[in-house]
Amino acid sequence: MGSLGALLRHPDDVYPLIKLKMAARNAEKRIPPEPHWGFCYSMLHKVSRSFALVIQQLGPDLRDAVCIFYLVLRALDTIEDDTSILTDVKVPILKEFYRHMYNPEWHFSCGTKDYKVLMDQFHHVSTAFLELGKGYQEAIEDITKRMGAGMAKFICKEVETVDDYDEYCHYVAGLVGLGLSKLFHASGSEDLASDSLSNSMGLFLQKTNIIRDYLEDINEIPKSRMFWPREIWSKYVNKLEDLKYEENSVKAVQCLNDMVTNALLHMEDCLKYMSALRHPAIFRFCAIPQVMAIGTLAMCYNNIEVFRGVVKMRRGLTAKVIDRTNTMADVYGAFFDFSCMLKSKVDDNDPNAKKTLSRLETIQKTCRDSGTLNKRKSYVLKNGSNNSALIILFIILAIIFAYLSANRLHK
Repeated sequence: MGSLGALLRHPDDVYPLIKLKMAARNAEKRIPPEPHWGFCYSMLHKVSRSFALVIQQLGPDLRDAVCIFYLVLRALDTIEDDTSILTDVKVPILKEFYRHMYNPEWHFSCGTKDYKVLMDQFHHVSTAFLELGKGYQEAIEDITKRMGAGMAKFICKEVETVDDYDEYCHYVAGLVGLGLSKLFHASGSEDLASDSLSNSMGLFLQKTNIIRDYLEDINEIPKSRMFWPREIWSKYVNKLEDLKYEENSVKAVQCLNDMVTNALLHMEDCLKYMSALRHPAIFRFCAIPQVMAIGTLAMCYNNIEVFRGVVKMRRGLTAKVIDRTNTMADVYGAFFDFSCMLKSKVDDNDPNAKKTLSRLETIQKTCRDSGTLNKRKSYVLKNGSNNSALIILFIILAIIFAYLSANRLHK
């Protein structure tokens, strides 16, 4: 659970953290008994615990389809990410990967840790895929084929311009948005969303990840992975890796803020997409990652630590997002609060300050115009209260919970 210091500063994190931990345990208990489905859901929990929690709330058929869609794309991504695979080996595999889903005998050894297990035992995923409804299979095949071709293209092509950046993000994430929209429609739960809005849902998440993961990608062994577009970073340094050096700290932060400002372009589309969703479980499935993304951007903006280590939301705040993102009013409130947090960090001397503020004001206006902001309590921004009695109560509850959990494990 969160560190003691964080819990003392944010005592209201404790209850959402306890609920999240209990939900994770309950989800793990619901692993299907069939070997192939058991492998798929167990692997889902290992490669994305928060995603696995949200997916469990979907209806059975859609839940299975989204689980397999995620694992298929995670396997494809593992091949793309493995910089030890020679290009002339990697490119054909990426292009033909969509065919392998129909072959329960196929596997390919690459990746590390849980991802290597996924690749070595991919036959379980293929077996489960073949049990999905035809509409689900066709949607997954179409997106996997297009994504593999796009990934192969960028194995041999650098991300030079902002247009290249948008194209790359489309292939690796925008297509995920399109695919999920197709799966939601195939389930009969939602109307088919437009490609442009679906694409923006994916781009917003992907650009957030690319910004957050700068240091991990640039330090990749045996070869750096570079996704920040030259058109942006070349305004600040001569080489992308120069951003991580202390002597370039000022320019690095300016470049970071430029990247965040670019990502903000997609927020309004994301709100439009989510506001059209009807099914509560599908809504939460879509909304929680989007709130996490704007929260992560707020943490990263103007923060030199992006070039020194990992910047992310504290676990307690993540638990709150998962617990309290239930309606579109919750999303408007979170987007407004995180944009306020980001706005407070904008330095008037930053080269992109005016552009950043303009985009933040646009999204804040959309949130205000929803008419929902005065009907909720902010869980993002501090309200200045610090009730010591409440802190003690929450810590006692946390200790009791930990004690009971430990006893259950030893029985």
